[in-house]
Amino acid sequence: MNSRKPTLAMRASFALFASVLLLAACQQATRPSATVAAAPSAAWDTYTSEFLESYFVANPDDAVWAGRHEFDGKLPDWSAGGIKREIARLHVERERAVAFPKETLDSRQQFERDYLISQIDKGLFWQESVEWPYRNPGYYGLGPDVYVEREYAPLAERLRAYTRYARAVPIAAEQIRSNLRTPLPRTYVKLGHIMFGGLASFYEKDVPGVFAPVDDAQLQAEFRTANAGAIEAMRDLDAWFTQQEAGATDTFALGADKFSEMMWSTERVNVPLAQLKAIAERDLQRNLAALRESCAVFAAGQTVAACIAKMQANKPPGSPVDAAKDQLAGLRAFIEANRLVSIPGSEQVKVEESPPYDRWNFAQITIPGPYERNLPSIYQISPPDPQWTQAEQDAYIPGKAYLLFVSAHEVWPGHFVQFMHARRSSSKLGQVFSSYAFSEGWAHYCEEMMWEAGLGGDPETHIGQLTQALLRNVRLISAIGLHTGTMTVVESETMFREQAYQDAGNARQQAARGTFDPGYGNYTLGKLMIRKLREDWTAPRGGRAAWLDFHDELLKYGSPPLPLVRKAMLGDDPGSPF
Repeated sequence: MNSRKPTLAMRASFALFASVLLLAACQQATRPSATVAAAPSAAWDTYTSEFLESYFVANPDDAVWAGRHEFDGKLPDWSAGGIKREIARLHVERERAVAFPKETLDSRQQFERDYLISQIDKGLFWQESVEWPYRNPGYYGLGPDVYVEREYAPLAERLRAYTRYARAVPIAAEQIRSNLRTPLPRTYVKLGHIMFGGLASFYEKDVPGVFAPVDDAQLQAEFRTANAGAIEAMRDLDAWFTQQEAGATDTFALGADKFSEMMWSTERVNVPLAQLKAIAERDLQRNLAALRESCAVFAAGQTVAACIAKMQANKPPGSPVDAAKDQLAGLRAFIEANRLVSIPGSEQVKVEESPPYDRWNFAQITIPGPYERNLPSIYQISPPDPQWTQAEQDAYIPGKAYLLFVSAHEVWPGHFVQFMHARRSSSKLGQVFSSYAFSEGWAHYCEEMMWEAGLGGDPETHIGQLTQALLRNVRLISAIGLHTGTMTVVESETMFREQAYQDAGNARQQAARGTFDPGYGNYTLGKLMIRKLREDWTAPRGGRAAWLDFHDELLKYGSPPLPLVRKAMLGDDPGSPF
């Protein structure tokens, strides 16, 4: 389950498989740092506006996703020269940001300075340090979701934008093929097939129907020509990945040093890997013990696997989409009745079936960018593949308890509520950029927090929550093991089956994802940092009675790296984040 942005995490920490547009906000901290805050610096505010504009020029696809539609149809320059220029731009921007002494900035600007530098460091890590554009097909996000799904303009205007985009696709495809170094890891080859072969099919089978109502013969002719070029480019790229299958390898690990560098550069986490692994294993054991305890009541005398099967067999009536719609009203009422977090606005969320081209994941939420107005978020749930056996289709439909926590993760009080708070930031800089560990960590934290607050209160409901926690526990342990060379893909797959209780297909998928998304442990990582911050912040403020205030204070920052928020909320000596 994710919030979704049309690029993989490697560009901005798994946004496509995700990639993720929960918006980070940088408002003034309640407790200033020890650095004496000056009056607001007009020069800093001018610089942040200039930085954001330069970022959009270099990353027009992200600009479009954010709602800057003057960039419609444009893709980044992914040539080797273009990547080199972007790395140079980031280095220059970092020097400019560092050149602002903190003592010349007010509290908000001091926070923004740290946050902006961390964003630059993240970009430099992926592009320069580990050379993701040359190693990982997941770096490249070509999805045209904004033009197809988001009703930001009349359909004819969106068709013109899509046609410009389609004309840019063949150039991008050639740049991608030129950049990727072979041999590729076999899981990366498969990812390339999924991404680019899937786009070829989507362009051909789905896009024409979306734009068919546009009654403009010339525009339709231009669209058909551009779309045919995009289809051919993606087919050729998919065929190129087929050619790489014979020589594919199992060499994908970042290595321990680069993995540690990733944790610092992308999330500002500076914890030795041995300690991080111990933290992950301790949380796994905590959740396994809770699962055994709940199963002893819910399915006495049965194995844990049989217990989970019993939970999943209790299906909601009707379709999962209908069930989720019913669940959302109850979840919101629970939040309000228990004073868990403020709901600061009237933004709307719809629940729909995922479109055919977007069914790689069971559920996700698509949230409009910070420059969009009056557009709903869409909570999408995928139906089972009709080509599966009836038994497989039946197994795919989740149990009521499991679906309840998917809905909590995506909407109330997860991604959607965080978006509502972040959107109210006065900082557009903060709204555009987000931390993987904060955005997914908050949504995952909400699952357990809702159980702790009394949601359901029965063993079956607890099992629904715990199965999702175990999945994220094993992701973190696998990410560390896979990328430090202490775990093979087969061993990761076995761990997903035996300790996260995943079926064989999901276990294979999760183990493979860990090879090309080394940050996918951020769900658990973020959850644990938020839990520790809650414990430390609420201790002198009444504990559980202060949860509402804590959540509101936390969410006003949007989703910057959590250690920055911890320092802002606790002061310059905030202690360990775990």
